[in-house]
Amino acid sequence: MNNKAQQKPRSNSRTRSFNPLAAALIIVAASAVVIGYCINVPENARMALIIYVCTMVCATLILAISGWIYKNKKTSVDEKDIIKITENLNTEMIIWSDDFEYVYINKKLRDLLGITADYSDKKEGVWTAFGINTPDPTALSKIVGSNSYESTFRNPSGAFVSIAWSTSQVKKYKKRSVYLSTGFNLTELKKMRVNLANANDFFHSAMELAEIGLVMSTDKKVFRVSPEMVNMLGLKSGTVNINEYRALIHPNDRIQFDGAVRSRDASDIKNIEIRLRSADGNYRWFSHRFKSITSTGNSLPLFGGAVIDVTEEHEKDILIERLAYIDEVTEIANRNKLVVTGQEIYDSCKVLDYSFWIIVLDIDRFHIINDTCGYSNGNYILKNFAHILYKFVTPGGLAARISGDNFALLLRDYGDDEMPTRTVKSIQDEFAKLAVDELASISLTCSAGFSKMPEDGRSFLEVMEHAEFALKSNDGTQSSICGYEPSMHDSIIGDTELEKSLALAIENNELQLYYQPKIDLNTGRIMGVEALIRWIKPDGTVISPDAFVPIAESSHLIGKISEFVLNEGCRQNKLWQKMGYPPIVMSINFASSDFYQTDLKDKVYEALARSALPPQWLEVELTESLALKDIDFAIDQMNRLRELGVKLAMDDFGTGYSSLRYLQILPITLLKLDRSFIIDIEHDNISFEIVAAVIRIAKSKKIETIAEGIENKGQQSILRSAGCDYGQGYLYGKPMPPEKIQELFEQNVRREIDTKR
Repeated sequence: MNNKAQQKPRSNSRTRSFNPLAAALIIVAASAVVIGYCINVPENARMALIIYVCTMVCATLILAISGWIYKNKKTSVDEKDIIKITENLNTEMIIWSDDFEYVYINKKLRDLLGITADYSDKKEGVWTAFGINTPDPTALSKIVGSNSYESTFRNPSGAFVSIAWSTSQVKKYKKRSVYLSTGFNLTELKKMRVNLANANDFFHSAMELAEIGLVMSTDKKVFRVSPEMVNMLGLKSGTVNINEYRALIHPNDRIQFDGAVRSRDASDIKNIEIRLRSADGNYRWFSHRFKSITSTGNSLPLFGGAVIDVTEEHEKDILIERLAYIDEVTEIANRNKLVVTGQEIYDSCKVLDYSFWIIVLDIDRFHIINDTCGYSNGNYILKNFAHILYKFVTPGGLAARISGDNFALLLRDYGDDEMPTRTVKSIQDEFAKLAVDELASISLTCSAGFSKMPEDGRSFLEVMEHAEFALKSNDGTQSSICGYEPSMHDSIIGDTELEKSLALAIENNELQLYYQPKIDLNTGRIMGVEALIRWIKPDGTVISPDAFVPIAESSHLIGKISEFVLNEGCRQNKLWQKMGYPPIVMSINFASSDFYQTDLKDKVYEALARSALPPQWLEVELTESLALKDIDFAIDQMNRLRELGVKLAMDDFGTGYSSLRYLQILPITLLKLDRSFIIDIEHDNISFEIVAAVIRIAKSKKIETIAEGIENKGQQSILRSAGCDYGQGYLYGKPMPPEKIQELFEQNVRREIDTKR
């Protein structure tokens, strides 16, 4: 603004020079003075009154003339001052009279309209600024009567300009009113609104097409949900409290939701899949991805995330999930599903301060039931036992078949320490009722061990191991129920120390193979050896396999031991062949956990290839309890090994619950008769008859036989006469290191040479 415009407005000084109130006060004061004078000086009263009247007439005339001048000149003077102030303001302004005799448009608006200060048709400029194409006097009332009147017009470049006008009356005369209209330019704001609206439309369209809903909350008590979420779930509004939302969740999935909501880790992203009752009233699967954002000085805490309907994906994956997580026989969860779900529940328990019981159950003497009643009845028992367990599953819990005749049950703890025992007894009562019809002669019982999580372990697997430990800790009686106690941990600690030492022993090559010879009863020559593991410490101390193998089987170490036995046995046998000794069969043993691995065939093939040992010189020995743990899988595994050309032997035959009919279905090449039948074979005719009968049946199936535990010539003679093919025992030699067994090879070679002579 120039210096002229900054000068003190003259309109203000003129306003002060003509003040009606001040003039009236002066007249009153003058009248009082004259009246007082006339009273005090009566002789001059006449002259004073004449002078006073003349003076008042003149004063009145002067005031009238001044008022007329003020009235007719004031507007132009005030407008001029206003113009100085508004000319360069950074907002659009118009000063106009309703008869358009006077119009002033400031520079900001003139630039928008593309006109100059001396623009002649100011009235047209006003109509344009107010967005009125056709002059309409009635429109003026809308402009004057509105607090905010929005207009739109094109600027000289053709672009649309939007202005919100606020009009105020600044002066009213008899025949005209003067108004001040102040504008607020909305052009850029409208562009932003359009862009934001387009972005929102795109965002909502994308969300709708992708079927993604949003759930957000600042207090985890009231959720704001997106329109897509409202449509998905059939909600009444975009606001729902947590209890209403939780009521839509399937009862078995609520614990996962609770764990995500109450998570104390603000940086943790929770991704859970739960079932929600959708708009059609049916439960559908939804993937929830939640995250918590902590509050800052300028924002509130925020919790929420995206929700996607994944029902179709679940349906597509159901076959894969059944293979991975559903037990084929019982159609309930398998061990894999138990481990995954169990860890999820364990994590939720830590967050929510919940507790769960895990009960591990074992059907007593199930192998006898299988042998006595057949596999179809055995499967019938497994299925119905699973159904019984399912009756006792609490919300959020699970029933699963771990393996063979072992099951597990996850139950929510409600503060009742007797719950596991009471539940198991109810299961036992239900299970006993299955003993009808063909099963009437069978006593159906089960035993159980249980532990509590998260108290009894640092992970779900550890808690489950403690429950299994409790099951194994019973006294062996049927229908036993045993809970895990911390005192049991003493033996676990001892086992752990031994496990650590065993791990170091494996790394330090302290494990060695000893070999016990197997003799052909007809020729007397060594036809094979059995590889037996030994742990020999640096000081020469020998640790019995009975002491460390069970520890290895309860950990990952058994796999390393089995791998060592397989590879070392193949290597040593091939070395003996290279040394010129006659080829013999190397027998090795597998633990249950190794035998039931799906890649066992590949591991055996790799060991044979690595050592270049022909497969017919390798024999895998299986105990009958191991083979019958899962008969269907065992048969499939054995057939895979037979495809390689590897021999198969059943060890300790007759000590378990097997029957002779297993010889018809198991693809074995050798049957090992347990030493318990051999000890009294010279004096016990029943033992002899049993052995002779088994040998005859084996021969009819083209299965060779070998007797264990031969200690004298008499036993050897009887077994040879009964048709037994091979023998093994202290009569021929104890397990010995490779160099000792080589001495026997040398003796065999010399004996054959002497025989030929």
